[in-house]
Amino acid sequence: MARAAVIHRNGGPEVFQLEEVTVGAPERGQVRIRQTASGVNFLDTYLRSGQYPMRSGFPCILGGEGAGIIEAVGPGVRGFAVGDRVVYSGQQGSYCDERLVSVDRLAKIPEGVSEIQAAAIYNKGVTSEYLIRRSYKVKKGETMLVHAAAGGVGLVLCQWGKHLGATVIGTVSSEEKAALARANGCDHTILYTQENFAERARALTKDAGVAVVYDSVGKDTFERSMDALKPRGYLVCFGESSGPAPMMDPRILMYKGSIFLTRASLIHYNITPADHRRAAATVFGLVARGVLKIHLNRTYPLAEVGQAHRDIESRRTMGSTVLVP
Repeated sequence: MARAAVIHRNGGPEVFQLEEVTVGAPERGQVRIRQTASGVNFLDTYLRSGQYPMRSGFPCILGGEGAGIIEAVGPGVRGFAVGDRVVYSGQQGSYCDERLVSVDRLAKIPEGVSEIQAAAIYNKGVTSEYLIRRSYKVKKGETMLVHAAAGGVGLVLCQWGKHLGATVIGTVSSEEKAALARANGCDHTILYTQENFAERARALTKDAGVAVVYDSVGKDTFERSMDALKPRGYLVCFGESSGPAPMMDPRILMYKGSIFLTRASLIHYNITPADHRRAAATVFGLVARGVLKIHLNRTYPLAEVGQAHRDIESRRTMGSTVLVP
């Protein structure tokens, strides 16, 4: 029997229960994989706690990304075979050691990248791809500000932004995280616990403001993120680790400099299988070239998923967190 970390209600990390589950044969367009790694993201904590609604109801298996080896192929599947090493995102239910996944959001893992490394970089990488290339296309010579710069997505954004020729400013909560961000392309780090990041960002840009702010924090940073922007700058919100941003009068965007605001989501940027494959090829291509380094914070056994959630929510982690069944 397969095992999974199941929740039967919303609550704290203690709601996870390790249970045996049945995994059937793959249906049309599906494969069954022996999962060897599962990524853990802040989004998972929102779903577990009830901050985001649970679409599938209870009982529920969380986790939207993972990697493993194909053990069976369903009807109509082309391009994938038994034994292929694969990675996916956007398919809830990855906190397990065996599962069915749709090939629509599946990509092959290239040689030289382990399954654990793939689970650590894939979702963060394809998220960064749509943020830095499509939500707002960062250009050489611009200045960008990245919140949570030492987190999984933050580290990828810093590396990618530096590769594109941007000046990268990152906010962090500790000197240890500041050092990690600087080692990954961040030109200037701001300890948001000690100084006003908007004022510091404006000082670093000689009061011009930054071209774009990538904000995964939400409530605690939202208003000051607008203050850090140049006229007609872009605030790209893609998470809310401190809670939802406040409701606002649209006129505030005018008062702040006719700025642009978007609340972006990966599912609206990578809609088709071609979108997913294109993003995956871009990310793994940059990994192969050494542009993007994979930062694995630590791995946890599947049975310790609750502790993984505690560590993420307490801001103790840097880089990516992965469950290993």
